[in-house]
Amino acid sequence: MAIDVAPVQDAPASAPAAAPPPGGSTVDAVANVIVTVVPVGLVGFAAWQAWGGALHWPDLVVMAIAYLLTGLGITVGFHRLFTHRSFKTSPAMRGVLAAMGSAAVEGPVIEWVANHRKHHRFSDQHGDPHSPHVDHGSGWRGALTGLYHAHIGWIFGGGALADEQHYAKDLLADPVVRFVDRTFLLWVAVGLAVPFGLGVAITGTVIGGLTALLWGGAVRMFFLHHATFSINSLCHFFGRRRFETGDESRNLTWLALPTLGEAWHNNHHAFPTSARHGLRWWQLDPSAWFIALLQRLGLAWDVVRISDERERAKLATAEGTRAP
Repeated sequence: MAIDVAPVQDAPASAPAAAPPPGGSTVDAVANVIVTVVPVGLVGFAAWQAWGGALHWPDLVVMAIAYLLTGLGITVGFHRLFTHRSFKTSPAMRGVLAAMGSAAVEGPVIEWVANHRKHHRFSDQHGDPHSPHVDHGSGWRGALTGLYHAHIGWIFGGGALADEQHYAKDLLADPVVRFVDRTFLLWVAVGLAVPFGLGVAITGTVIGGLTALLWGGAVRMFFLHHATFSINSLCHFFGRRRFETGDESRNLTWLALPTLGEAWHNNHHAFPTSARHGLRWWQLDPSAWFIALLQRLGLAWDVVRISDERERAKLATAEGTRAP
């Protein structure tokens, strides 16, 4: 049976939320620089090591496993479950998904959700934390400035970050999510310990564990971060717009697999609560496959699906908007 619900109601569009209190802004800025810049240097070191013959198949296996687990934590947990309530699950599964997403090192779950809900409330308008189109000038310089801001610059600026009390009050009231949020550094450490442990288990050596940590930790973090950042930047600038959404969200086919289905971004903005972003059969969406697996195992229910009638109505609206 197709289930459809209204989008998450966050805040009136006429009243952008205030930025977080300035007390923690310096600490947050330093932390953001560390988790964003340090992996870049370690990726360079990893490339140098690989050129010297130090890269082996266990490192790539561990990196793939770590990327998939933490990536699903972001796409299925942080995004489709906690931000948009695309399905329901047990408190234990909520905790697991929140911990997996935290291990991706993209910030604590409640902060991540609050920022993303604010993005949907003010998408590509004043108040959007990471629009590439607002107040960046015109021409190619304005485009590059906007893309930089949407991709990574907004993280360092912090001026448009969402107020958690305003945008994530439901998660602040959830004891499971609140616990994972407050123990964020623990899950970051787990996300690094697991690749090390897998490397040791596969190779039988501490050196094997360290190289697995490099690839399954720093290199994985770098690629996953920039895949996520690309949704904010590239998917609001390049690609196709199947639906009229009132913003610049776009579907970017080549980015679908690296983002585990998130790059069907115009589809997502058309139907924010849908558990499936790839609405056509050929639009690959690994995150939707994972949710379907959870449902088959009885670990997810009330999965939000968009009916064919709802999709056709949205397309008709888009055609009417384009008509002369």
